[in-house]
Amino acid sequence: MDKLLIGDFEGPLDLLLHLIKKSKMEIFDIEISDITKKYIDYINKMKMLNLDIASEYLVMAAELIEMKSRKLIHKKEDEEADEFEENPEDELKRRLIEYKKYKESVSEFKKLEEKRSAYYTKTPEAINNYSNEKIVNNGEVSVFDLLDALQKLYERQKLSKPINTKITKKELSVKERVVKIRNILRERKKVKFIELFDDLSKPYVVVTFLSVLEMTKNGEIILKQDNNFSDIYLESVDK
Repeated sequence: MDKLLIGDFEGPLDLLLHLIKKSKMEIFDIEISDITKKYIDYINKMKMLNLDIASEYLVMAAELIEMKSRKLIHKKEDEEADEFEENPEDELKRRLIEYKKYKESVSEFKKLEEKRSAYYTKTPEAINNYSNEKIVNNGEVSVFDLLDALQKLYERQKLSKPINTKITKKELSVKERVVKIRNILRERKKVKFIELFDDLSKPYVVVTFLSVLEMTKNGEIILKQDNNFSDIYLESVDK
């Protein structure tokens, strides 16, 4: 007996696909009489286990029996039927193919969802949330000073020939970038703000910028600037 119970299927088409696959047949090659027998046998086995059978499964069973009967009897009216009328058996095969495509696409979307769940996306925040106060008391460095430093970096990059860029396909989260900045500060203790931007792609710049703000708010680092318009440095805070 099949190990799968009726509750393991999402509907009669799901059960039919399982029986076809188990029989190692292609959908277009199925024999209606053969698949009807397998389907009815399965439904009967479920009833023997005192399992409730949803009405949709019984409706499909009735449709299969009718198709099988019409094929065996060869009624005259069937032979004289409109040639443009779709054969019920062909219609069933078409429904099975469409359902199979649906199941495969759902499976692929689930894989993509599981892959995407491995990344953390930070909720967008307005820069104004940081602009009402100095983000560090040493050197009076504000969020606008950081933006000015980034703007200067972009301008210098435009003048350099050729422009060195990096193309990265992997998504980078704020959490991952914070870890990398921590590692840099463990080795060097002090690093220029602009040195963190070895990649000027928009996603990388945004994530790095937000990571610096996050670390500053959490008291992990302080930002220092000796004079106006001079380089801004990150220093780790000993705790």
